[in-house]
Amino acid sequence: MANSYGEEVDLLIISEDEVGERLDKVLARRFNAKYSRTYFQFLIDKHLILVNGIAVKKRTLLQEGDEVEVQFLASPESNLMPENIPLSILYEDEHLLVINKPAGMVVHPAPGNWSGTFVNALLYYCQKLPLLPDTIRPGIVHRLDKGTSGLLVAAKTLETQQKLIELFASRKVYKAYLAICIGRPADGEIQAPIGRHPIHRKQMAVIPTGKPAISFCKTLGWSDKLSFVQIEIATGRTHQIRVHMKYRGSPILGDPLYGQISLNQYYSVPHQLLHAAVLRFQHPISLENLEFCTPPPPEMVRLIKKIDPKSPYIRDVE
Repeated sequence: MANSYGEEVDLLIISEDEVGERLDKVLARRFNAKYSRTYFQFLIDKHLILVNGIAVKKRTLLQEGDEVEVQFLASPESNLMPENIPLSILYEDEHLLVINKPAGMVVHPAPGNWSGTFVNALLYYCQKLPLLPDTIRPGIVHRLDKGTSGLLVAAKTLETQQKLIELFASRKVYKAYLAICIGRPADGEIQAPIGRHPIHRKQMAVIPTGKPAISFCKTLGWSDKLSFVQIEIATGRTHQIRVHMKYRGSPILGDPLYGQISLNQYYSVPHQLLHAAVLRFQHPISLENLEFCTPPPPEMVRLIKKIDPKSPYIRDVE
């Protein structure tokens, strides 16, 4: 369970002059005192630091060539501060709310983004939001990547949070996305397992040992270089759509990890053009069937106009 909280992963190889040193001491020095030894001891206790793929103790003495994987997490001492950040709320009742997240907003605090997140905004907006010990995700039941815009659900009570998490985990939430992709992907099901990239540890990849991942792709319009695509997902793996579209040979335009840097720069796209457009689920308390739709943001609409001037998704952009 602890690994599900990590956001950033770093991979280190132990050098000859570090042989025989304690793990926590080496890490504190490697990160130039940005994090304390106490912080790394906390991560070790959470089994978020692996040596050669195995959870170890903080007193572990290292050998040359050891591979150390560090998965960062907010420590219990990290303060979650309410921040007055505007939210585009599409639906709200006493149990939950649904927002239209802008691209660039991080969902929950993580290394490099301890403030300005959706969680900080949610804590300000919902003054009575329940807080559990050792959590940096109050109210959060699913997430969108920083560069992805669109529909995001949050719970206002612990009961609702748990039930919504169960809905997402049991694949009872319908999720459809819109994307601008490079080239034209083949339509149909993409069933390709996703796991941590064996070399680039901050990336995910389609690998035989990965977790099952299923997406469905439909091209809505295309031009010589770009396509406008709808993707439905039956699973919720990290970076699933971005990885699957790269696997199909049509990465998402603007994607800094899985896309084509030259085309990202040519089209002056600062983030992946991926938008969570539709959510459909049963309200966990009232059992009412809910459906939410939100149109793509202006930066996507401008390219949709070029790809397919007759697209029903086009609207006026200021």
